Amino acid sequence: MAPGAAGDVQTYHDLTAHEALLLLESDHRTGLDRDEARSRLERFGPNSLPQAKGEGAVRRFLRQLNSPLVIVLIVAGIVTLLLDEVVDSSVIFGVVVINAILGFVQESKAESALEALRSMVHTTATVVRSGAQQRIPSEELVPGDLVLIEAGDRVPADVRLISESHLKVDESALTGESLPVEKGHVLLPTETAVADRVNMAFSGTLVTSGSGSGIVVGTGGETELGEIHRLVGSTETMATPLTRKLAKFSTQLTVVILALAVIAFIAGVAQGESATDMFVAVVALAVGAIPEGLPAAVAITLAIGVSRMARRRAVIRRLPVVETLGSATVICSDKTGTLTENRMTVQSVWTVDGEVAVAGDRASQPGSVGGAVHWCLLVGANCNDAWMAEDGTPSGDPTETAMLTVAQHHGIEPRGLERVGSLPFSSERQYMATTHVDPQTGDRLLMVKGAVERVLHVSTHQMAADGTTEPLDEGAVMAAAEGYAQQGMRVLATAFQRNPEDDALDGLVRGEVHGLVFTGLEAMIDPPRATAADAVRSCHEAGLSVKMITGDHATTAAAIARHIGILREDGDGSVLTGGEIERIDESGLPEAVERASVFARVTPEQKLRLVKALQSRDHVVAMTGDGVNDAPALKQADIGIAMGVVGTEAAKDAADMVLTDDDFATIEAAVEEGRGVFDNLTKFIVWTLPTNLGEGLVILVAILLATDLPILPTQILWINMTTAVLLGLTLAWEPKEPGIMARPPRDPHAPIFGRPEAVRTVLVSLLLLAGSWWVYRSERDAGASIDASRTAAVNVFVMVEAFYLFSCRSLRRPGWTAGLFANPYLVAGVALQAVGQLGLTYVPAMNTLFQTAPIGWDSWLRILAVAVVVSAVVAVHKHLEIGRAARETGTSTARHARTTSRRS
Repeated sequence: MAPGAAGDVQTYHDLTAHEALLLLESDHRTGLDRDEARSRLERFGPNSLPQAKGEGAVRRFLRQLNSPLVIVLIVAGIVTLLLDEVVDSSVIFGVVVINAILGFVQESKAESALEALRSMVHTTATVVRSGAQQRIPSEELVPGDLVLIEAGDRVPADVRLISESHLKVDESALTGESLPVEKGHVLLPTETAVADRVNMAFSGTLVTSGSGSGIVVGTGGETELGEIHRLVGSTETMATPLTRKLAKFSTQLTVVILALAVIAFIAGVAQGESATDMFVAVVALAVGAIPEGLPAAVAITLAIGVSRMARRRAVIRRLPVVETLGSATVICSDKTGTLTENRMTVQSVWTVDGEVAVAGDRASQPGSVGGAVHWCLLVGANCNDAWMAEDGTPSGDPTETAMLTVAQHHGIEPRGLERVGSLPFSSERQYMATTHVDPQTGDRLLMVKGAVERVLHVSTHQMAADGTTEPLDEGAVMAAAEGYAQQGMRVLATAFQRNPEDDALDGLVRGEVHGLVFTGLEAMIDPPRATAADAVRSCHEAGLSVKMITGDHATTAAAIARHIGILREDGDGSVLTGGEIERIDESGLPEAVERASVFARVTPEQKLRLVKALQSRDHVVAMTGDGVNDAPALKQADIGIAMGVVGTEAAKDAADMVLTDDDFATIEAAVEEGRGVFDNLTKFIVWTLPTNLGEGLVILVAILLATDLPILPTQILWINMTTAVLLGLTLAWEPKEPGIMARPPRDPHAPIFGRPEAVRTVLVSLLLLAGSWWVYRSERDAGASIDASRTAAVNVFVMVEAFYLFSCRSLRRPGWTAGLFANPYLVAGVALQAVGQLGLTYVPAMNTLFQTAPIGWDSWLRILAVAVVVSAVVAVHKHLEIGRAARETGTSTARHARTTSRRS
């Protein structure tokens, strides 16, 4: 930004340092005048990210109540309160409040992402003002300030570099680049991507080595970090498939209840009943039709899913995300640390005699390598500034730590040689050189490692496997290096010279030193995790598309993607770079994103566009990330997944889930758990709805027949609340069914359960209606009191629910295949419910409270008969549906095979 034009769009990487200084009216020696700095601070404001206007706590809490399901539950609470059932009403309102508090707390945590971003720029800076060097809070920096940075500093603002000395900056949190970026003050084209602007240092990044100076060109919200902050602030948290489906289901349920209530009220009044009596009856109908236990079942089932995922190293921050994982259709994964191990590792050493796999991080016997391989590793370990900490952990530049580690694991100890001189690596030379003395022989050694072309330039010979030398075959070396580069590997060459001239290092700089012996190439890469390929294959088998989105170069990303199966050998999938994405218009982007499997060198804005493009094609998107640059896309995605080990606080706070091991395989495990959670929620709904619908129908029929109610509102509440807790909730502990990851992802637009479950719900509710009426009328005809008859009808509902519970343990297989004791909570729940029913029937206090009465053995036999008939009908229906589904699956598979055959 120019001093007189705050907010103007201005780039500086395409200007020379002198032009940037002129534009910002500063000086490369004295910096800004102190008075001018104070004036600019008033004009531009502090160097901090803008405070987002947050929603008030009260409003956020009340918003938790704004859903059809909660509204239905509140109505149920009011209804029970009008019936003077204070205890039941208190329970219902308690569920409402607990769910609201839970949602409020989870949302409050998620909204702290902006604060985490803000904290990244709260640091101090070394600045030159009026020719004097001083330390000031970074908030006081202004455009035009001359700042000094060195190793260990966090860059305090966006800076156009003026000078640098071996300066490297870790920009992984901002751009996704896995290795520290070597900086220089060269002039770059205007279209250069942020990740490639080597003449800039960006706010919030970390200086890993060297030093430099630069002119501040962006502060606060005008930095690249500020742009990400804006994207996070403007991104809405996505509703999950579960919340959308429950909202739709609750709305439909509300409409059905109101329709039944209106029909019943009109019918009763038309038959001459008083409006007051009809109101009481309609209230009973509403109480029966409302599934009071559903919110608790959802919360507890999700909480159990959270616990199961935590044991598999996935920490959930928002409860509905547990189920959303089961609905995922696309996983967009970062490369570094998620699909790879996040550490450079030497994979191969190439010499003129061929390639040797050196297993860079696995020990072998000392002396197991010799000749050229030995000398290649020796040079790589000694011409090296990395070091081993006391605990054996390598420290320093990732490339150098890889070379040091592989040498030590193959019996080569760099401390055996005494370093007497060093020429640091620079972007101009593209190599590092050191001189050493061998204390055993007294020989002096010149060692060089660096870019292949530069090392070959100073070499004339090459070492063979037996240690002899021969004329250099430059063409063979370059061919091998190009082969490694095509595999996405980073390649460094090594060479040495015995007893060089005393001024050999100065001679290298002057271009006067030649005659070195080329020893070999070290090819390294951040290797894929051992579990990545299997996890990706499992996702593909489950119908999930896996896409890699990374800030790394396309070649490296594509090599890893091919290795782990994201880019398939049959050519399925393609690679898109950030530059190519930028040239695609919004209308064509969704299709391009659908086809591609790897996205390289992408910016934060482009990551956000990619997620939105996938969502526009009805995908449920899971997005992984660890850097500040990932935060907007993490928040936009249906499931934002942050890395717990290397992830920034901004990424974690924007995410819905945090991986404690940063492993892609954990995502696959979490998807499996999520599918299990959705299965169990569906089982509960399929189990509970027939009871609610049956209760409503019983009341409706009683009104239409102008007869006494077979069950009372308080008895309905007893049925609904006790069975939901003791029977229904036990389904939350059901183990995952076999083949759960062999199914395709669920259609995001599909209802909570499909046609077979809907038919079964209606079937069971009608059987409950018929069975309860038959038992009630049989009791009345046998001369039982109305209280005893109602007690028998209540027990019909409970016993049928208990029998039906076992059928609902699997919606796709016969209930008996689940194993009786695979879910001990279910067995215990049925036993406790039986005790409760005996108490309701025979304990005098319960008789008084719920207007029940003892019944005889003949009544229990009739109740048992109804339960057995319902179970048998449900078993037959399920058998028919399983057969139909198998035939449809077979037809679909055959159709797919024919299509594939035609394509091939």
